[in-house]
Amino acid sequence: MPIYHSLGTVPAKRHTVFRKPDGKLYAEELVSTEGFSNLYSLVYHCHPPTIVKATEEPFSVEPKIARKKHLRHTSLKGFKIKPEDDYLKSRKPILVNDDLHISLAAPRKSMTDYFYKNSQADEMIFIHVGSGTLKTGYGKIPFGYGDYLIIPRGTIYQLEFNDENNRLFIVESFSPIRTPKRYRNEFGQLLEHSPFCERDIRRPQDLETFDEYGDYKVLIKKQGLIYPYVYGTHPFDFAGWDGYHYPYAFSIHNFEPITGRVHQPPPVHQTFEAHNFVVCSFCPRKYDYHPEAIPAPYNHSNVDSDEVLYYVDGDFMSRKSVEKGQITLHPGGIPHGPHPGTVEKSIGKDATEELAVMVDPFRPLMITEEAVEIEDPDYFKSWQENIE
Repeated sequence: MPIYHSLGTVPAKRHTVFRKPDGKLYAEELVSTEGFSNLYSLVYHCHPPTIVKATEEPFSVEPKIARKKHLRHTSLKGFKIKPEDDYLKSRKPILVNDDLHISLAAPRKSMTDYFYKNSQADEMIFIHVGSGTLKTGYGKIPFGYGDYLIIPRGTIYQLEFNDENNRLFIVESFSPIRTPKRYRNEFGQLLEHSPFCERDIRRPQDLETFDEYGDYKVLIKKQGLIYPYVYGTHPFDFAGWDGYHYPYAFSIHNFEPITGRVHQPPPVHQTFEAHNFVVCSFCPRKYDYHPEAIPAPYNHSNVDSDEVLYYVDGDFMSRKSVEKGQITLHPGGIPHGPHPGTVEKSIGKDATEELAVMVDPFRPLMITEEAVEIEDPDYFKSWQENIE
């Protein structure tokens, strides 16, 4: 989200002398994307961010693929993912391709013994259950039910949870996660017809500088491996920073749905985009107001993309027996649509309370072993209720 932001103390000019109260220099770091050609921030550390005391053997967190190719409507019972104490161990990849990895997590404990950095992917963490604080060198961001946390690659962070009941829907994107281009002007400002605006974006606050030496474990993810590093200074030793590259939060409850006289297509719900996929927010809204409108969505043939829908809350007029945390995957190449009887039932309804997150990848997803363990094997039959 390209909004200029600054916290702490920074010098008047870039790349100039900036001294601590004791006369020593702060260590300037440029955190840049796409070489030196896109969003960046300048960070001023109490100590150089390069003091490595030890490294340990990397270990694999590569997704284990159960079905590389498939063409069947699939449903996963997301809340069947078992809670685990450790945040990283709790992250279970379920649907993956070369553009993104979708994971579920149910961590019980806060991150206290280590820090984490995804050096290859932006992360979108949707908070379905739980609350707490995202802690980074850039500052703190409180989070709760319905928040999207957007954490750009290269950001060292910790998640502090308020209790042990947490459910997360996570997308790792191997390209930058951005707001939809059609909702931004040439300067990056969100336009008047955008379903959200800059006032809805929660940026880091409460910068706390940790000017400390010690042994600080940072687990760094790259190419399916976790590399344990031990740094000699605290990762959150930012005295100040400014720029456009930093984590932020946006609540799905602040998304303002676009409605019309007849049923609107899914792109009106788009919230984020990246290379080869989009993210949409389906929120409570008024239904179509044409006197003969059919609110339930029409049958749809996915030609160019798979469709992943993560059910958060509310009643879905197009589906039967939907539960919280359920995930449906409708692969490209075959049609899907409302369940029998739901079209007729939707006529005359004036509103919906449904809440869901949709991810549409433009390249096929693979199904992991963790996904197979929570799969409903009969979901693809759920459209044939009226067949004798």
